[in-house]
Amino acid sequence: MDELAEKAGITVRTLRFYRERKLIQPPRREGRIAWYDDTHLARLHTISTLLERGHTLNGIAELAEAFDHGRDVADLLGVGAPTEEEPVRLTPEELAARFEGEVTPENLAAALDLGYLGTDGGDIVHISRRLLDVSSALVREGIPLAEVLQAGARVREHADALAALFTELILRHAPEEDLHRLRPLARSVVEAELSLALDRRMRKRD
Repeated sequence: MDELAEKAGITVRTLRFYRERKLIQPPRREGRIAWYDDTHLARLHTISTLLERGHTLNGIAELAEAFDHGRDVADLLGVGAPTEEEPVRLTPEELAARFEGEVTPENLAAALDLGYLGTDGGDIVHISRRLLDVSSALVREGIPLAEVLQAGARVREHADALAALFTELILRHAPEEDLHRLRPLARSVVEAELSLALDRRMRKRD
């Protein structure tokens, strides 16, 4: 504990307080010896950064609980599953910087429930660089992250229905191994139809 506190730049008393508040995971024990590792040190650095950004200890405790109960990234992506999306590894500090002031326990829980975020040790993994970039861009434009996540949940429902439609269409006329090869065609249809739908919406508002 003394070594961990020294590396984190805090007092042992503060470290004990964080342990009592369950802000960090318990150490690994071998007999009477308690072993801390880099995951504990990373969490302490995260706590310090969030405190500097104005988060309260209660808020940090809620964030920590959400992180600790988040799904493992392997559960989200599937081992070896084919994907066109690029996952992004983030520290909690980088996530907070991406969505300045919007990383609340409620928003974090919503993102975890949606499957946008997974945990990997002390890091967070977002399942899609494109979704991460678009979400942070919308927040920078003044749209609350909570509403962005709500929209994402609705889009997910429609996307699942479209994926089912194209999967059934392709499998009626092609072998299953062609699904991955033909998926860009399905994506192009959806992108074109969405573009046309936005055109119609904008014309109605003029």
